[in-house]
Amino acid sequence: MSLHFNPRDITWLAFNERVLQEAMDEKVPLHLRIRFLGIFSNNLDEFFRVRVAGLKRAMDFKEKVIAESFYQPPSKILQRINEIVMRQQLNFDKTWKKIQEEMADHKVFIKNSKNLTAPQKEFVRKYFDEVVESNVIPILLHENTPMPYLRDKSLYLGVAMRKKDWQYSSNYAIIEIPSRFVGRFLLLPTEDPEEKNVMLLEDIITFNLPHIFSYFGYDEFAANAFKVTKDAELDLDNDIRTNFAEKIEKGLKNRRKGKPTRFVFDKDMDKALLELLIRKLNLTKKDSIIPGGKIHNFKHFMDFPDVFETYARPVERTSFTHQAFEHGERVTDVIMKEDVLLTFPYHKYNPVIDLLREAAMDPDVKSIQITAYRMASNSKIINALIYAARNGKEVTIMLELQARFDEESNLEWKDMLEPEGITVLVGLPNKKVHAKLCVIKKRAHNKTIQYGFVSTGNFNEKTARIYGDHLLLTSDRGIMADINKVFNVLKKPKDDYIPVLKTCKNLLVCPQFMREKIVHHIDKEIEEAKAGRKAEIIVKANSLSDRLLIEKLYDAATVGVTIRLIVRGIYCAVNQKEFKEKIKAISIVDEYLEHARVMYFYNKGAEDLYISSADWMTRNLDYRIEAAAKITDKNLKKEVKDILDIQLRDNVKARILDKKLSNEYIRNDKKECRSQIETYKYLKAKTSKK
Repeated sequence: MSLHFNPRDITWLAFNERVLQEAMDEKVPLHLRIRFLGIFSNNLDEFFRVRVAGLKRAMDFKEKVIAESFYQPPSKILQRINEIVMRQQLNFDKTWKKIQEEMADHKVFIKNSKNLTAPQKEFVRKYFDEVVESNVIPILLHENTPMPYLRDKSLYLGVAMRKKDWQYSSNYAIIEIPSRFVGRFLLLPTEDPEEKNVMLLEDIITFNLPHIFSYFGYDEFAANAFKVTKDAELDLDNDIRTNFAEKIEKGLKNRRKGKPTRFVFDKDMDKALLELLIRKLNLTKKDSIIPGGKIHNFKHFMDFPDVFETYARPVERTSFTHQAFEHGERVTDVIMKEDVLLTFPYHKYNPVIDLLREAAMDPDVKSIQITAYRMASNSKIINALIYAARNGKEVTIMLELQARFDEESNLEWKDMLEPEGITVLVGLPNKKVHAKLCVIKKRAHNKTIQYGFVSTGNFNEKTARIYGDHLLLTSDRGIMADINKVFNVLKKPKDDYIPVLKTCKNLLVCPQFMREKIVHHIDKEIEEAKAGRKAEIIVKANSLSDRLLIEKLYDAATVGVTIRLIVRGIYCAVNQKEFKEKIKAISIVDEYLEHARVMYFYNKGAEDLYISSADWMTRNLDYRIEAAAKITDKNLKKEVKDILDIQLRDNVKARILDKKLSNEYIRNDKKECRSQIETYKYLKAKTSKK
């Protein structure tokens, strides 16, 4: 059978198009549509910083490496990327225009430098003088002077200036929009109390250009936004004299020097200024040079001001207390009696924080060990751990310094935690620690008791409000023993640590071991299908791109195993004519980010089910420390399976994943099922039964 795969990067763009579809959907509340535009823009920025940069690097690789990693030549993929991004940009611009028309119906207007009332002009001048001006540093551009350093995440104004009596000549400057220091949005005073006027920081600066350049006496100004996206990969050298934290710091400094991977500009920009910028940035026709609308760095619109007063948050979009904790019992006491599965953001995150706070105060608790990948900015998790350390507990935190774009904040956490007496681990060479694990150890009545949790998502109380994840609170001895093995490896890393991880009996751990067990489970389903018996696999993941596992799924489909996949993002598999049982694959994009990873294998009716931190990607399975926990409690197993079944029934927000990457919505005659709403109802009903 000839095998086929969709290139990973093209399927990622298809995912981002699903995000854009949410912004285009007029049934979605207006403030959320604006937010989805911000998410789309932020996603695309990171895509160019990492994936496009990687493709450009890969053009120098040998053909064999290229074939294994990308499925197509990078030059061909880059060409397709540019075509898709240009098309998506047109849809983005049309959507934003339509949204602004709807905003006007709500009496919400975005004002620019040309349509201010007299009182608003005075207000903007005063705001610029008092708040903005000290952060504005204009830089004059000349043909013979070097291009100044441009920040990767920043937005810039390209300014063309001239005097009326000059017939042809203009002078040019660039100004960095200081949104890191000053908010991007300003609410303006209005005569109509029901009307809301919002002004963007770049328009505030544009309005004040005559003041900024008053020294030169210019009387005509044209200002247009642009931004540069750079290669954001960290090149970590192998200098053994440099510790890992120092390497990360060095890599962050080197990131400033990354090559441009995309140049996006207002299509109305002065042509001579545009050509000057392209020359100074050393861009060519092979680079991604993308004309767009007036507004860029749209990621800030994820935090657009709350000006839509008519929106009432539906009850299905609120979190509630898990039934096990409704009566105020200590979290520790509850999980000593039974496993509890929290499903976010439907369940409140409080029990996780409460468990750590209880451990911090419990005189019998001796130690806490936890992994940390992306923490909330003012993390209650970290605060509880500091409290525990101050109370004499032995606290160990595995702080992943390589969490992309969180490297700097994680270095700051390290500097804060170590003086508190907390042991900060920084991982293994060339391996990210992505597992979500915690083990708490206490000594009482001459017995050692252990409990903790395993999660599919980061220990972050802020993202838990919008990320769909599972977290298992448990005192299961086998799981705790395996978590300890992982931490023993992290504390004293050796070259031969993989055999240690393979001794885990209750966790599937990466690298290698989880892959082997997944293949084992698939092979068992293949055997059952060949024997004419029921065989079924359900996988929920953020991404599915690993070639070997996709081939195993192809083998299973060929002999008739029922395969159902829920994949939010990258999906490289395609259906083949040779398949006896067609693979059903969907993607759900809705108000919450579907983030949970779940694996289900029918296994002759025994139904093996795991929640996992790992996606089905080569990087996760072979180059990271990941962990999947088997759900053994029959009620919890049924709960996770029921949620999977609800998602597989979705006919409102689910899209079909097919070879053409067409993103068609699933539409059928069955009862309407919007899975995130139905999941809320399903879990909420359990609280009333308790």
